[in-house]
Amino acid sequence: MRPSMLVCLSATMLSLPVYTAELPSLELQANITLSGLSSGAYMAAQYHLAFAEHVDGVALLAAGPVYCAQNSLGLALEHCFNKVTSAPDMANINQYIKTQQNSGMLASLDALADDKVWIFHGTKDNTVYPGLAVTLHQQYQQWLKPTNIALINYKAFGHTFPTDRTDLGNCEVSAAPFLASCDYDAAGELLRHLLAALHPKSSVPSGTLLAIDQHKLAAAATETLAQTGYLYVPQSCAEGQSCRLHVSFHGCKQNAASIGDAFVTGTGLNNYADTNRLVVLYPQTTASNINPFNPNACWDWWGYTGADYANKAGLQLQAVHQLVQALQR
Repeated sequence: MRPSMLVCLSATMLSLPVYTAELPSLELQANITLSGLSSGAYMAAQYHLAFAEHVDGVALLAAGPVYCAQNSLGLALEHCFNKVTSAPDMANINQYIKTQQNSGMLASLDALADDKVWIFHGTKDNTVYPGLAVTLHQQYQQWLKPTNIALINYKAFGHTFPTDRTDLGNCEVSAAPFLASCDYDAAGELLRHLLAALHPKSSVPSGTLLAIDQHKLAAAATETLAQTGYLYVPQSCAEGQSCRLHVSFHGCKQNAASIGDAFVTGTGLNNYADTNRLVVLYPQTTASNINPFNPNACWDWWGYTGADYANKAGLQLQAVHQLVQALQR
């Protein structure tokens, strides 16, 4: 693989690594899986629709339908956020998606047909209205077989990534780092749905957490992503075994600059990566107050990077796709 600035650290360490070496040589399969929380879920779904020919499945936690905001922050706040009156204009939204599919700016319907989708939303989420999960589920039913879609929307959880850990905060609370002790293993549940088979997780991650230079690996990343992203590599993958790539998108205020290693080490995904030959990419956004206005380091699901944010021309979609391709070479 290409030279790139990074350094490796044990995934059990609390401080984040700083890049300084080369990427390991990895044997990664062509197709990937995705997951994300909140703005990360909106982003994961956008990536899925844009590059479905390279995606086998996506897990979406606490989000509404794809292209919900229709390139408008006003519509995002009115219909895709926390209001019980949220009512996205699905006719216009789905027509946009169809037009983009027909023009080649999104993947074809055929590329979506056999994919797996896992949708989760807590009933006590006060950040994103839980009813939007139903709308998202209905939207995906247009494109996928019903048996390929799972909807879990009956858990009394807040706006958080639920875990079966016992050392985190109350599951009903929506607060940084947006990880909670819920007696529910979301990482395992989502991977179980997305993958054909899933081995039990390791008790303690034994792989390596790498800090990668996103700007060197992806030209499109320089404008809207942080310089540093993170990659979890199990020992089996580092030793050359064939592995799959899973991309995990953080939510708003959940990037490493805001909460340190809490998300990139704490969801449980790394534990399953160890035993299931999964490499996990944790791409990172960056906060900005002007040009673009993104003070909470959200992924772009309303258009702050440009009108094409939700299709193949979108800067962040291009950046993450370039990161994926760089890792797969």
